[in-house]
Amino acid sequence: MTLPLALTQGDPSGIGPELTLKAYAARQSAGLPPFFLIADPTHLARVAAALSLDVPLEETSASQAAAVFSRALPVVAVGVAAQGGFGKPETSDAASTIRSIERAVETVVTGEARAVVTNPIAKSVLYAAGFSHPGHTEFLGELTRRHYGGGQHAVMMLWSEELAVVPITIHIALNEAPRRLTRELILETGRIVAHDLRTRFGVTHPRLAFSGLNPHAGENGALGREEIETIAPAIEELRAQGIDARGPFPADTMFHAAARKTYDVALCPTHDQALIPIKTLAFDRGVNVTLGLPFVRTSPDHGTAFDIAGRGVADPTSLIEAIKLAGRMAA
Repeated sequence: MTLPLALTQGDPSGIGPELTLKAYAARQSAGLPPFFLIADPTHLARVAAALSLDVPLEETSASQAAAVFSRALPVVAVGVAAQGGFGKPETSDAASTIRSIERAVETVVTGEARAVVTNPIAKSVLYAAGFSHPGHTEFLGELTRRHYGGGQHAVMMLWSEELAVVPITIHIALNEAPRRLTRELILETGRIVAHDLRTRFGVTHPRLAFSGLNPHAGENGALGREEIETIAPAIEELRAQGIDARGPFPADTMFHAAARKTYDVALCPTHDQALIPIKTLAFDRGVNVTLGLPFVRTSPDHGTAFDIAGRGVADPTSLIEAIKLAGRMAA
């Protein structure tokens, strides 16, 4: 029997539980692979009842989840009760949110699941509880080091049929980006992206397009020298290693339809340079993928949406796409 995917609960006060219930309801029409949710079963039942979602639930173990999937949504108890209500997150729920992520990775390590799909978290809630990682990507890198050892570097990629993008620096203040944007970081990110596009996505010869940091890619040094001193030398080194790396290009001309046909992934120095284009083109269909890990991890490309939690209007499309992509990559 095919191993299932492990879904995390995300913030229990957000739309993650609703999305998971709707994804399970659409499993046949969407052609989804088997999955289980690591959450508080009682809380999930409350959400289903409140939203009138007629989804059968069955508490089970990760090892038995695949056998349960055809008749009910398998729920592996996270072991911590959820306290927050719809749109009203509680700091006390941070422990269960974190534990759900840890448990999902553990099920991959033990061979009970073949990939991880994470529901949205609220970083501010986790920070208030003492969470020390900037976000999901960095925490998954730490969990990888915990279970697999070594110095794995996690890379965040946002993927859709229209566009794939990678922010080279991620969850840091914008004024920190130039200092963090080192040649070594660009090289490591480029190598990981090229490797995972080949091995996880089946792209035989990945084409990597790099944007500049400054307007007009620095205008030959008139608007900044990061392109000349850092980005271009790293691109040349990647090319010397046999990777099809191009740029740096002005970020404002990289994302129109004709330009997108010339590369497989765009790598940008800052978070918003990369994420604004894909969220404009494919907000409901984008998938967050973590590259550089020894296991597959995907996630919806949106947040907890506390403002609509409990209203029954959350669109599960991005989670469904994340589940489908995780199944495809893990295969």
